[in-house]
Amino acid sequence: MRGSARLSEPPPKVILNFIMTTSGRTRTDHDSLGPREVPLEALYGAHTSRSLETFRLSGVPLPIEIIHGMARLKLACAQANAQLGLLAEDKADAIVNACRAVLTGAHNDQFLIDTYQAGSGTSSHMNLNEVLAGLANEALGGRRGDKAPVHPNDDVNMGQSTNNCFPSGAKIALWNQTQKLVAGLTSLEQAIAAKAAEFAGIMKAARTHLQDAVPITLGQEFAAWAQAIQADIRRVLQAADCLLELGAGGNAVGTGINTPPQFRDSIIAALNRETDGSFRTAPDGIAATQFMTDFAHVSAAFRSCALDIQQITNNLRLLSSGPNTGLAEIRLPAVEPGSSIMPGKVNPSVAEAVNMVCIQVQGLDYAVALACGAGQLELNTHMPLIAANTLEAAQLLAAAAKLLAERCVAGIEANQTVCRQNLERSAGLATLLNRRLGYDRAAELAKEALATGQTLRELVLARGLLTATEYDELLASSTRPNL
Repeated sequence: MRGSARLSEPPPKVILNFIMTTSGRTRTDHDSLGPREVPLEALYGAHTSRSLETFRLSGVPLPIEIIHGMARLKLACAQANAQLGLLAEDKADAIVNACRAVLTGAHNDQFLIDTYQAGSGTSSHMNLNEVLAGLANEALGGRRGDKAPVHPNDDVNMGQSTNNCFPSGAKIALWNQTQKLVAGLTSLEQAIAAKAAEFAGIMKAARTHLQDAVPITLGQEFAAWAQAIQADIRRVLQAADCLLELGAGGNAVGTGINTPPQFRDSIIAALNRETDGSFRTAPDGIAATQFMTDFAHVSAAFRSCALDIQQITNNLRLLSSGPNTGLAEIRLPAVEPGSSIMPGKVNPSVAEAVNMVCIQVQGLDYAVALACGAGQLELNTHMPLIAANTLEAAQLLAAAAKLLAERCVAGIEANQTVCRQNLERSAGLATLLNRRLGYDRAAELAKEALATGQTLRELVLARGLLTATEYDELLASSTRPNL
C-alpha cells in the first residue's frame, strides 16, 4: 500500500486533531456509544471521531476517489428516496447539494480515516454520512454536529447500508479511473506504433533465449509491442464492464430490507442521470453483497497489463544497454544524470520507474485476490483493502503509461549502424540458407563464422554459394510477413 510510517514509530496523532481551530475548542456529539468530544469546526461527528482515534495504522487515508464514489451514490439515493415519497423534498435537496459540495473536493480534509479500518468500510461510510448531514443541516438552518433536521443515519443513509454503499461507491470510483487508464494506455500504444512506422525499414537481429535469431526489423519489434498494449486495452475494457453492475439498495445482506421494491432501480436511474453512465442493477443483490470478485477480475486485467508493460520496459533497457558495451541498438532520451560518481552516465530511468510500478501492481493484485477470497457467509470484510488496491493499481498504471509514452518512447532514436553490424554478425542468419543449402551445411557455416570472426555473408560469397544479389534478396525477404 501507499507509504506508511516506520514500524518503530507509530503514525503521529495528527489525524484526530487535524481539523481543529487554533483555540482547540470542541463540541460534544453523541452516538450509540455515548458522548464524544469533536473538534468544533468539524463537519463530521462522534462516529468519525472514534474511528480517527482507533484506526491509526498506516497514516494514509482511504483514497478520496472512493469517498467521492459513495457521494455520487448518496446523491442518487436521496433523489430516489424523494421520488418514492420517502424523504421530504427539502431534506433531499439539502443532501443532494451537500453531495455536490463534497464532489467539488472542497471538504476533502474531512475524510481522513485510515485505509485499514472496519472491514466493510463502515468507518469511512459513516464519516461521509456525518459530513453530508452536517452540510445539509447548516443549509436548513441547523447547527454543525446536530442530527436535526437531517439525521446521518435516518435521512442521509435512508434505505442504505455500508455493505452495498461502500462496494458500489468503490466501483463507481474504479470505473472512472479505468477510463483514465485506457486513455493512458492508448497514448502509449500510439507512441509505440508511431515508432514502429518510423523504424519500419531498419533491419536487425532478433533474439530468442537472448541468443542470435533470424532477422527482424526494429519496426516489427515495436509493432508487436503496440499490439500487446492494444490487447491490454481490450482486456481492461472487457473486465471493467462488471464495475457497472451495482448492488446499491440491497441493504445489509442484499435482500433490500426496509426498502420498496423499486428502490434499487430508482437509484440506478438517478445515478445514470448524474453520471451519464451505463450503471445497472446487479441481478442478485445477495451475491453482489457477498462476493467481491468483480474487483478481482478487474485487478487481474491490470496485472496482465502490468506484465506486458514490464516486458516492454525490460526490452527497452536491453536494447539501449551500453552505450559501448551493450546492445546499443536504440537510444533512450536522457531525463537526468545517471550517476553521482560516474560522469556522463545516463540510465534508463523512466523504464526503471515504470518497471517498479508494474511490480507494485502485481503485488497489489495479489493482495486483492487474497482479500476477495477472505469473505465469510453474507459479507466480505476486507473491502477497504480491495477498493484501495484496485484503485491504486489503475492510478499507477495510468500515470506510468503516460510517463513511458511521453518521456521515453516518443524520444527513442534508432542506432542504425549498430543494428546493421549486429545483424551481419548474427548467427541466426544461417537460417536464411536452410532452403538453399540444408540445415547441416548452414550449421557448419554458422560455426565457422563464429570461430573465424567472418560474417556469414563473407563466407557465402567467398565460397560462391550465393551471389551478392541473391544473398541480399534472401536477407530482404526474411522480414516480409507471410500472414
